[in-house]
Amino acid sequence: MKLSRLILAVVFSSLGLTAYGDTFKVDPVHSSLIFSAKHFGVTDFYGQFKEINGIVTFDAANPSKNSVELSVPVESIDTHNDKRDQHLKSPDFFNAQQFPMLTFKSTKIEGSGDNYKVTGDLTIHGVTKPITIDFKKGGEGKGGKGEVRGGGEARFAIKRSDYDMKFMAGPVGDDVSIIVGLEGVKQP
Repeated sequence: MKLSRLILAVVFSSLGLTAYGDTFKVDPVHSSLIFSAKHFGVTDFYGQFKEINGIVTFDAANPSKNSVELSVPVESIDTHNDKRDQHLKSPDFFNAQQFPMLTFKSTKIEGSGDNYKVTGDLTIHGVTKPITIDFKKGGEGKGGKGEVRGGGEARFAIKRSDYDMKFMAGPVGDDVSIIVGLEGVKQP
């Protein structure tokens, strides 16, 4: 390996990036994190987090070098009801003051083409749990400024009690469905 390639590999590796894949910065304006939970066993209510940030590294030739790192500010929660949003930010649920971020950091990615299994550590309410989710790669396109964009979507479910969020168990369902749609801008 040439010295310059070796130096690049060491520098990128120290930053948690791969020297040979593409790195995408998550575009929070065109990315989504939507969730739903049952209320009184009647129907799902929906909410979203209005801000999602992160870096995705994608190497189609070597998926083991792929990585995902996301952070979501709890303060960005929006259920279309200010009173409910404030309650969800309180110590009864997310406790935004003590645990201001939801995070995900991949530990392993497998797959090819458009379908991947992403394993990583999901941290909510100060509790970190391993999780494996299916991720479907979307397309690539050019943005208005000529930048290359790429992304995809994951749909999965968690139990909020696994993350020590047990308040109102029963009236608010334990199962939470989540959809994450990511769009990122390829970095130079």
